[in-house]
Amino acid sequence: MSDQLLLELAAKAAGIGPVLCYEARRRCLRIGNRSQYYLWRPLTTDGDAFRLSISSRMDVEQNRNSETEESWVCASGFGHSAMEEFRSEGSRADATRRAIVRTAAKIGRSMP
Repeated sequence: MSDQLLLELAAKAAGIGPVLCYEARRRCLRIGNRSQYYLWRPLTTDGDAFRLSISSRMDVEQNRNSETEESWVCASGFGHSAMEEFRSEGSRADATRRAIVRTAAKIGRSMP
């Protein structure tokens, strides 16, 4: 699924809108109207991802760093979940944000 579709479905799940457009360069959505909008970027901004996880009532679970097994993070809520694996500890935040957005997108896709 493209980042644009992920964000649009996640915004739907969170009740965020209206969506004006997707900005590919910044990997975000413009939310609001043409004269007054803000950028929503839960794939790249911890605060937006955190608020998305709260509004979607998600649980976020992580394994501890281990040299012998893959590191992962899993977000789940409303019967949907997404897991992201990563290799370096420096990628944990990015993997967490992506798991949150993927789970919210699954929730949004299931909504009428």
